[in-house]
Amino acid sequence: MNFKRINKNDFHLSAFLSNVFRKTGQFIFSFRFMMVTILLFSSMLTFSQQKKRVDIEQADFLEADDNIAPNAQRLVGNVRIRHKDVLMWCDSAYNYTGTNRVDAFGNVHINQGDTLDLYARKILYNGDNNFASAYQDVRLLNKNTTLYTDTLDFDMSANVGYYDNFGKIIDSTNTLTSIVGKYFIDEDLIHFYKDVVAYNDNYTLKSDTLVYNTTTGRVFIVGPTTIQDSANTLYAEDGWYDTKTGEAELLKNPAVSNETQQLKAKYIKYNEDDGKGRALGNVHIEDFENQMIVTGNTAEYNDEKEIATVTDSAVFIMYSEKDTLFLHADTLRTVPDTVEGEKLVMAYYGTRFFRTDLQGLCDSLIYFTKDSVVQLFHNPVVWSDNHQMSADLIEMKQNTDAPDEMHLRNNGFIISKLDSGMFDQIKGKEMVGYVVNNELNKINVDGNGQTLYYARQDEEIIGLNRVESSKISIHFNEGKIHIISFLKAPVGVLKPLFSLTREEKTLSGFDWKIDQRPLSKQDIFWHKTVPPEPESSVEPEAGSELQNK
Repeated sequence: MNFKRINKNDFHLSAFLSNVFRKTGQFIFSFRFMMVTILLFSSMLTFSQQKKRVDIEQADFLEADDNIAPNAQRLVGNVRIRHKDVLMWCDSAYNYTGTNRVDAFGNVHINQGDTLDLYARKILYNGDNNFASAYQDVRLLNKNTTLYTDTLDFDMSANVGYYDNFGKIIDSTNTLTSIVGKYFIDEDLIHFYKDVVAYNDNYTLKSDTLVYNTTTGRVFIVGPTTIQDSANTLYAEDGWYDTKTGEAELLKNPAVSNETQQLKAKYIKYNEDDGKGRALGNVHIEDFENQMIVTGNTAEYNDEKEIATVTDSAVFIMYSEKDTLFLHADTLRTVPDTVEGEKLVMAYYGTRFFRTDLQGLCDSLIYFTKDSVVQLFHNPVVWSDNHQMSADLIEMKQNTDAPDEMHLRNNGFIISKLDSGMFDQIKGKEMVGYVVNNELNKINVDGNGQTLYYARQDEEIIGLNRVESSKISIHFNEGKIHIISFLKAPVGVLKPLFSLTREEKTLSGFDWKIDQRPLSKQDIFWHKTVPPEPESSVEPEAGSELQNK
């Protein structure tokens, strides 16, 4: 075996390095031990700070008896206990050794952070998890808000209180009650569940689920909710209501109603204070008293002034047991009449209406609910059965115990289409038509009367009669002229059909507007265009036979 000789210098160098490594290892070990010790000490210090113990600041006497409660100290008389920012007073208490639990009895009062106070006859306080359970005559006070209940669980770390067996909230503005409640104190919000009722002198609210802001007094609707204020009943399933101002924004299935009217839409903005509001989307306003409905997509209304304006696909509906009128215009507006409870309905710009027995169009229209009068302005035209009526102004009046009336004021013109395609015509300064059983029964003409009607003999047309008279009375039968009475100086001529020219078959101003006649309730939204009717033959076969004779 060969041994390597070790140089003396090599020996000293090796010993030196060995000594350095040994001391370095000791130093590293000592450093690690010191760091671990510091960390453990810091953790223990932090833990001891977090687990700050309950301090008994005052009590008339103290006793310990395991027969009463294991590991418990019994404190009696004028007890005051402090834990962190919590200060507790009570008549008696149990303080448990090794924990931060306190069971307090009799006139218990907890104060936290100088702004929150909890009162009860019994409170079980656990300082380890900052939780308190309060029982009997519980009151939780925060700023101007007081919660009353019989059982309350209070998470003092999150500042959230819970009750599930009825509670009442009272603040400077409102009183609210519910079966279940959750009070988020830092957010000033209270969530109410089951049989929720809120009220003050101005309103009463009922709901199943509600959120209330104790600072603003605003109620957030999150379920079916009904609010009764001084003027109306509000309903919604989403939105908010300001209990201080009466303002509301109703977002889901909203409705506002009173004894005589109801408003529905997809969205309703409402202000009780000034009565103003706005509704959007499928707006439906119904007046039960006057049997009227107004619909559209946009509505502005003022409850105080009883004014409503509807635009965007606006429709006015007047219903009765007999029939229903459908009317469309660019803008519909209802305003109060001078008689209490009565209304004026105004329609303007492109007004068109349909009823099974009556159709018409004009630029603007006013309906007076007081006396059931409708006035049509600016080129009005009305159709009934085979009659077309026009004038500068048309006024229609429904009478209960008398025939309905139709007044054609200034430049009245009535055109009646016959089965043969010919037209009877009446023209005059002023006309009054009387409608019986939804049929034109009689017309009186006053001033500049002119008639152009087809004379008959044994139901056969024998010619065209043209007569002028300042006063004329015309009776109809089954939509046709039956009897004409010329009351003042009539002047006329009867011409056979074969001798008629195109110009002689019409009075001046003749304008048959059948292409614009609404034929259904859908037609009120657009103008129909139909091909013009072919002209009737100037010399029909019957006329030729008469000519040959």
